[in-house]
Amino acid sequence: MIANAFCNFYEQLAYPGDVRVKMYTSDSGRTTFETWGTMETVDRPGVIYAAGGATTIWVDFPKQKAIDLPQWMRAIMS
Repeated sequence: MIANAFCNFYEQLAYPGDVRVKMYTSDSGRTTFETWGTMETVDRPGVIYAAGGATTIWVDFPKQKAIDLPQWMRAIMS
């Protein structure tokens, strides 16, 4: 479940065009982790048009509570 999300736009994206989104994870805890990313156009690599992120909570929806991140996910993020 995404608990908090944000995105800041620095330059206007124009249609048509190809956008490259680079996604990252960090700060994994017992039940949460951070995701963040940047957007750039294919024809202007390295120029950041937007950047944002989110806090994600790993949830057992039937129980409606946060649970520990699975080991396989911790391995991916380390």
